Amino acid sequence: MTVGCLALNASFEPLTMVPLKRALRLVIDGKAEIVESDRGKAVRSERMAVPRPVVIRLRKFVHVPRRFRRQVTNTFLFARDGYRCQYCGRASYELRPRESLTRDHVIPISRGGLNVWTNVVTACSPCNTRKADHLLTEIGMHLAHPPVEPHFVHLSWAVRRLTPTQARYIKLFYGGDVVRQLEAMERRHGGALPPEAQAL
Repeated sequence: MTVGCLALNASFEPLTMVPLKRALRLVIDGKAEIVESDRGKAVRSERMAVPRPVVIRLRKFVHVPRRFRRQVTNTFLFARDGYRCQYCGRASYELRPRESLTRDHVIPISRGGLNVWTNVVTACSPCNTRKADHLLTEIGMHLAHPPVEPHFVHLSWAVRRLTPTQARYIKLFYGGDVVRQLEAMERRHGGALPPEAQAL
């Protein structure tokens, strides 16, 4: 079953993933059209049946800033970092019951750091407590990967997975390299969604 629906701009540029209910509301309100649907599957109400959308396209063009910025949330932060502590390398499923994944600011906010993608990483609670408000050089800790601002396509893939049909539109607009990066991410994360992502 399709977990989310890929929303395209009127120009066919992929914008974001939207929940099925939101996609249906856009279609019913005439703000979007269904480009691809789950064949043979429909969403039915008392008065109508609508094909289950996999890809929708907005009828009016929506201007998106050239550098699309997604707000930093733990859901997408953990997805970006593969649900793994960037200090000790443990994955969420390896943590003890009282431990959890948290957000850590590489340069602490108390020392002028910002809550931006390039300054936040996933950290298990013990590593976050150990680091406290220190700089990495002061405490001898090291990052597995430098934090970067992710592209929404990578986040959508990491959290919800794109279907092959949705991936075609990503390839059409962004090229085959992006799709290959997404496939590499899936292989790196074992092809299975972590429990946190399954719950979304």
